[in-house]
Amino acid sequence: MAKSDAAFLQKLQHEALKDQEAFFANISNRLGRAKPMQTAPAHPMKGAPEFWGQVDLPLEERIHLFMANWQKAGGHTQRLKGMEEAQAFIADFIGKTQAKHLIIQDQAELEPLRAALADTETDITVWNAEGADPAAKDELVAKAAGADIGIVAVEHAVAYTGSLVVTSAATRGRSVSLLPTTFIAIIPVDRLRTKLGEVLRPFDELAAKDRPAGIHFISGPSRSADIENDLTIGVHGPGIVYALIIE
Repeated sequence: MAKSDAAFLQKLQHEALKDQEAFFANISNRLGRAKPMQTAPAHPMKGAPEFWGQVDLPLEERIHLFMANWQKAGGHTQRLKGMEEAQAFIADFIGKTQAKHLIIQDQAELEPLRAALADTETDITVWNAEGADPAAKDELVAKAAGADIGIVAVEHAVAYTGSLVVTSAATRGRSVSLLPTTFIAIIPVDRLRTKLGEVLRPFDELAAKDRPAGIHFISGPSRSADIENDLTIGVHGPGIVYALIIE
């Protein structure tokens, strides 16, 4: 490298450092400090403050807060007394929407619902990819993509964020909540939590081999916006979502 080039690069570096110092000095001045800090500030706590861990809303408040936040995101909610009311609601929804194809997770808590809907004219697919070959899995995904309704019993719901938490495994395909036109979530009321940390902490404590294949958070219908902020509902997921709280 020629001496002139080295001198030019050194000059650029010197000017960049001066600009950097001026930048940080301006920030320090805005913060009311005499000069920029030379060491990183101490952080006595990590994550949420201790008092937040003690926050636990009564059940009725949890229900109202979850429903309010879910609706703010564009979702629909219903409080129902037992699975019989859920079955009646879903059967009525199928009738009103003339849904032809439905896909449902292979979960024990949904067996009564599957049995009740068996008498309808709707084609019902039960998701269970355990031991299935690639062709069979592809067929399940195609069924989910063509379904009018997908039904899942969620692992948890979170009041403060208005979110559902579902995990994926061979018998719990994420396609069931992602691909159908309408998604209906069954929420047993004892799975409704106040804060997201209550849900995440037990997952964090699991050994890697015991963790689910995926942990998914759903907060209302699919919402997509382009660079001009034109919002579109239902492009990358269901455009209609129901959260049925079962008491």
